[in-house]
Amino acid sequence: MSISPSQLEKARFNMIEQQIRPAGILDEKVLNALMGLSRDAFVTDKYKSVAYTDTEIPIDVEGTQAHETMLVPRLEARFAEALQLKPTDTVLEIGTGSGFQAALLSRLCTQVTSIEIDPAIAAFAKSNLERNHIANVNVKVGDGRNGWGSVEYNAIVFTGSLPTLPDALKYKLTEGGRLLIVVGTGTVMSLIRITRQSASHFVEEFLEETVIKPLNGAVASRFKF
Repeated sequence: MSISPSQLEKARFNMIEQQIRPAGILDEKVLNALMGLSRDAFVTDKYKSVAYTDTEIPIDVEGTQAHETMLVPRLEARFAEALQLKPTDTVLEIGTGSGFQAALLSRLCTQVTSIEIDPAIAAFAKSNLERNHIANVNVKVGDGRNGWGSVEYNAIVFTGSLPTLPDALKYKLTEGGRLLIVVGTGTVMSLIRITRQSASHFVEEFLEETVIKPLNGAVASRFKF
């Protein structure tokens, strides 16, 4: 079933007013960024009618399910707000998926480097970003669980959960930088924010309980840091 541009626009407005704001996400910069992005442009045609609903959407690559999903909109917005981004910040995203989370973050900072372990998903995300004229997201193929290169970032975000917090990755933050990650297994997971206060001092905050899929490539029973 096709859906008209006006219907998509209304669905986007309803997503913000009925899902995002009621969840307590009130940062106007985040809300404006969401309103200015077509989430339906990051899904395949058969999912456009549900692009703004409160559900995880499968990522299809060339007609085949990639066994990955987009986060629900509320969590995408929560991540963007919790990172407390400034316009001059650089962000490292681990797990590109459809590219929508990176697109949202790109409206709030200067540069996003996004690492995706699955080459087919990375290509899908690049195509989505290019088609939406988003030029400040750099998608790389690889395993970003331990960081990426020797660069420090103002913010780091994981779009999939990990069994425990990767301690070494905290040192990839600049001083004052924030790391956002969902840690845990099964149905017991927590959204955690780590802030680097100085060279060796970090502050950990519990933000909320939530459950998301494990990061692609991370297996709880054998994962090592």
